[in-house]
Amino acid sequence: MATILVIEDETVLCEALCYNLERAGFTAVAVHDGIAGLEQARQLQPALIILDVMLPGLDGFSICRTLTRERIVPIILLTALHDEAHRIAGLELGAVDYVVKPFSMAELLARVRAILRWNERQRQAQPGGVLHAGDLRLDRVSRQVWLGEQEIELSFKEFDLLACLMDNSGVALSRDLLLERVWGSTFPGSNRTIDVHIRWLREKLETDPANPTMIHTVRGVGYRFQKPLERPAPQFIGTLP
Repeated sequence: MATILVIEDETVLCEALCYNLERAGFTAVAVHDGIAGLEQARQLQPALIILDVMLPGLDGFSICRTLTRERIVPIILLTALHDEAHRIAGLELGAVDYVVKPFSMAELLARVRAILRWNERQRQAQPGGVLHAGDLRLDRVSRQVWLGEQEIELSFKEFDLLACLMDNSGVALSRDLLLERVWGSTFPGSNRTIDVHIRWLREKLETDPANPTMIHTVRGVGYRFQKPLERPAPQFIGTLP
């Protein structure tokens, strides 16, 4: 049974969300302010977060930015802000969906189910459950990434973007193609979000992000993942005893 964390300061709406989530078979945990919500998200490690944008203590955009940089968890943003700029900002911060109030509870539940189904399909994706590139290792099932012996914490979309690049190692992929494969064809944002997430990936994976050795920019096209050169085996001079 998946656990859904609801961070919403409107008491009546929060109770309605939790009631309907539990009727749908989920475990719902409610928090009513931003600071407590961020702490609960870190401790609980839920399958999905429903996050209001306008919160006391710490706003939803700040929480989304922090969580998507720290760990892999899908976030649905709730907001009364109707303008396109806010929707795009939320999605570019790493949210997987953006729902404007008032909304249909049935539609929200359908979105929750769809996101969790998609996440489960990604976990079970085969072949190539584990991808290797030099010291870099990506495990689709556990959704974990290691660089040598160090585990690298990636956001939900950072992980999917890296997996897409590694799946197509050596191939130049356009920003539009990456946007469609990772964010979906209905994503309302611009392909600028690709550049932002590539920068974050380089900061986490590259020794020198300004001179990347794995994620290369292809001018006029997009990006290409290149496997790092294997370290040469030690050379021994002379004969073995």
